[in-house]
Amino acid sequence: MNELKNFRAEKDRFFATHPQSPLTHEQRHNFNGLEYFPENEDLRLEVEVEAFPDREQILMQTSTGDVQEFVRYGKFRFSVEGAEAELTVFANQHGFFIPFVDSLTGVETYPAGRYLDPEPLDDGRFLIDFNLAYNPYCAYNELYSCPLPPAENRLKVPIRAGEKIFKD
Repeated sequence: MNELKNFRAEKDRFFATHPQSPLTHEQRHNFNGLEYFPENEDLRLEVEVEAFPDREQILMQTSTGDVQEFVRYGKFRFSVEGAEAELTVFANQHGFFIPFVDSLTGVETYPAGRYLDPEPLDDGRFLIDFNLAYNPYCAYNELYSCPLPPAENRLKVPIRAGEKIFKD
């Protein structure tokens, strides 16, 4: 079993059995695992992030009407199925963060978008693996307050990688 399959199996175990799972007791009882796109090596990227000189602090709206504070860290460009795309990387006390929506949002993926946690590499670039794109906890349980992707992270291209929409 490869690393991605192991990661997904472990996540399913966590969701099904762990007391901190975002699923309700009833959801866990009927849970048969999350749905994912097949692994897509073309969407596992090592990119240079063009850092913003001002590192502006912003308030990002959440699913419950609250706001969370982030710093606009930088942006990166990439290609998806021959189309050019660009996303902004944000940062807070927990690390780097990319909330995004794509052209599959609301159809094959969660209507409020998905998240990525980019990994800084030793050479100053970032590993951005869309195969690890995940739904926020509010996709499973409305009691969670999740940041909503800002307009600058709304892609017109499809990201056929990572987690699909949760079907309760």
